[in-house]
Amino acid sequence: MVKIYSTPTCSFCHAEKEFLKERGIEFQELDVFSDPKAREEMINKTGQMGVPVTDIDGKIVVGFDRAKISQLLGLK
Repeated sequence: MVKIYSTPTCSFCHAEKEFLKERGIEFQELDVFSDPKAREEMINKTGQMGVPVTDIDGKIVVGFDRAKISQLLGLK
C-alpha cells in the first residue's frame, strides 16, 4: 500500500502523484492541511512536518525522491 501525505498547494506532491499515476500505481492521498489526524499520523511516523511524505508498505520516503520511490516499488 502506498500513502502520500500532501497538501493541495505542494508542487512536489503534485509531481509525485502524477509520477505514480503515469505508472499505474494506486495510492491513498492524505491531505495534512485539512485533516489534523493525517497530519498527526505523519508527524508521529516520521518526525517530519514537510510534505510530501510517502509510506510504501511501511518504508518512508521524505520528499519526492524518484529514484528511491522507483526502487521501493520495483520500477525500472
